[in-house]
Amino acid sequence: REEDQLVIDQRENPFLYITEAVKVTERFIKESGIPLSYFHLSVKSELDNASGKKYGLGSSGAVTVATIKALLKFYAIDPEFELVYKLASLAHLSVKSNGSFGDIAASTYGGWIAYACFDREWIMEKATELTLTELLKTEWPQLMIRPLTPPANLRLVIGWTGSPASTTHLVDRVNDVRGGIDDFYKTFLGASKTCVNAMIAAFEKGDLQAIQAGIRENRLLLQQLTAHTGVVIETPPLTQLCDLAEKNLGAAKSSGAGGGDCGIVIIDRQSGIIPLISEWEKVGIMNLPLHVFKYVRAAAPIEWKGASE
Repeated sequence: REEDQLVIDQRENPFLYITEAVKVTERFIKESGIPLSYFHLSVKSELDNASGKKYGLGSSGAVTVATIKALLKFYAIDPEFELVYKLASLAHLSVKSNGSFGDIAASTYGGWIAYACFDREWIMEKATELTLTELLKTEWPQLMIRPLTPPANLRLVIGWTGSPASTTHLVDRVNDVRGGIDDFYKTFLGASKTCVNAMIAAFEKGDLQAIQAGIRENRLLLQQLTAHTGVVIETPPLTQLCDLAEKNLGAAKSSGAGGGDCGIVIIDRQSGIIPLISEWEKVGIMNLPLHVFKYVRAAAPIEWKGASE
């Protein structure tokens, strides 16, 4: 509800992302001088459980990327990583998505990546001045997508709380109160950037303990954000998930926007995870036996650059 009025939030509608992905891709196809054709598009997802609950693995980003890749291949256009990412991001911007688009980057590039979102206002302004093709070829300010190589002894463990969460609504709620905590929010953003940069350096050095320290620091920062905004990011089940992981020598935090869904654990491969999974099961947390997928095809990194004129 907004001001006591019932509102249907289309940003939670997965079909909207599919249709917008088709629209933006077909604009690019037409600008490329290729005549449009009829096609049949079938979408199958394994990102929810048998009852239809989402796991919180970035399904909106994944379905957008999959749709765009399928269309580009249909029209015999190379689904190059940067092209797919930019088309998918523009599709999400068209429905006023307020996420970081990190799920789009992860679905597009695969593997472990360091990511920073582009300057949205700059892109929205340029979208009114340039053709789509020109915008896609333009360097997007502040965008960074850099492949990372995890240490050989790093293991990722994912736990699902069984409670779906909405990134869109959580970000909306934080944005609603940002004006009243401006000084803290600036400090929070600065500390978060420092934390992320330290984790990137730890990946580059292959330092598992430093990566775990970064996960713990990020969890603490998110808890501080909750204290100042009143927006619950780490729910009681997520707290259980993280605390049990810490008890079993892992470093853990909520994933994505928090508020439910999944938590992630970084642990040494030499540490057994059976005791952790067993303790999770006792409190209703399910281990998702997932692994980070890496495309065989290499991707050129996109390095962060400041705002352009």
